[in-house]
Formats: sequence, C-alpha cells, structure tokens
Amino acid sequence: MSVLDLFNLNGKIALVTGCKRGIGKAMAEALAEAGADIIGVSASLELENSAVEKSVKALGRNFSAYQCDFNDRNSLKSFIETVKAAHPVIDILVNNAGTILRQPIAEHSDEYWDEVIAVNQTAPFILTREIGKEMILRGSGKVIFTASLLTFQGGITVPGYAASKGAIGQLTKAFANEWASKGVNVNAIAPGYISTDNTTALRADENRSRSIMERIPAGRWGEAEDFKGPTVFLASDASNYMHGTVMTVDGGWMGR
Repeated sequence: MSVLDLFNLNGKIALVTGCKRGIGKAMAEALAEAGADIIGVSASLELENSAVEKSVKALGRNFSAYQCDFNDRNSLKSFIETVKAAHPVIDILVNNAGTILRQPIAEHSDEYWDEVIAVNQTAPFILTREIGKEMILRGSGKVIFTASLLTFQGGITVPGYAASKGAIGQLTKAFANEWASKGVNVNAIAPGYISTDNTTALRADENRSRSIMERIPAGRWGEAEDFKGPTVFLASDASNYMHGTVMTVDGGWMGR
C-alpha cells in the first residue's frame, strides 16, 4: 500500500459542523476531495444550493444539509435524532461550529458567557457523545475538535471563548482516554490567527493586527485552506496512532 492510500476517504461519511464558510467550509471541501460524502450543518446553512454544497458536489461527492442552533439544547437534540436516523453510519465527526463574543471581563454579561459556553463547549460534548456511541459499537471512527490558541492562552476581552476552548482541549483528552482502546481516534486542531469572520475586529484594529503579525514567524495571517491537509490527516488512517492530541496550525505562533 502506498503511503498516499492512507489518506483515502472513499466510502466514508463525514459530519462537519459550522461548515457554511471559513475553516469549516474548507474542512468539508477537503474531506470531499479525499473521497468522503459530507453531512453539513450550521445555524444558518442554506438547505439547498449553498456554496459548500456546490463545492462538494462539484467534486462528485454527496452533500446533505441541516440547520441547528447549537445554543438551543432542544434544537441540538432534535438534530442528533434526525441525523442519526438519516445516516446510521457516520465515520468522521468534525466539531467546528463556534462563536466568539467580545466584551471586557468587568462588563462581560451572563448572556455572552452562556451563549459561548453552550455553542463552543456543551454542544460539541453532547454531539460527540451521541455520535461516538455508534463509533464505539463499530469499533472505528474519527473525531476532530476545533480548538484554538486560546486553548493554551487567555486572550483579551473573550473570557467565555477562552474558557470554552480550554475545555475543548481537555475534552479531546478525556474522550481519547476512554475511546482510544475502542478504535476511535479523538484529536483537535488549534487554529492560530486566521483570516475569517471571527477575526474581522482584530484585523480592523491597526495596533492589535500589527502586534499579532509581529509574533507570527510565518509572517502572515492564516487562511481557511491551511486546514485542508491537517483535517484529512486526522480523519484518515494516516493518523491511526494519534489520540488526544491538540495540533496547532498557527504559522509558528506557539513556538515563538
């Protein structure tokens, strides 16, 4: 077998949350390029003819679209029931959906805190638990969480986001500790500073943007496409001995 065959995802089905744009869209496209059919879900994903659906279908893969408000526990549970009934086998789960709400800690509202924790921490835990049950029964599966540099650092004006992404790092390890022996790989990707909607405010702030750029050894903001390779790697047989790892894709930020 060629080493490249290890990255082949033909016949696999991947569920990607937060796939409408940005990193999630690039992840879905990458998995489709590698051969997987895609189940896409976002809070506002068009149920027909979305940009990500067009990209996936242009690659000759199937795409199934769903909407789910990850801030609403009932919406989440309804989605899980529906998607499991429609797709009894889900080989790959990518927990990418997330939100960020900025406010200085002294003024950071309960509402901001609750929403970020619900979307970024609670929903991925519940979704992984429920989808992962079937992976355990089959003895195989790949779970990828989207972590953050704030899995390791505290950030500024985003305490809920930092707390939730710190938790994602710990959940990655906790799931891996219990599921590695059952044939299920659980790992995470931690993006650095990436040019997406979530970083619009940072890139618009001349001083913050300059200070960020000065610390990135690669000398540029990341792009969504930078996550295609890492996603396929963690979703494929090429990463079969990786468990509980938080892999940074940050242009060298954490090494600085």
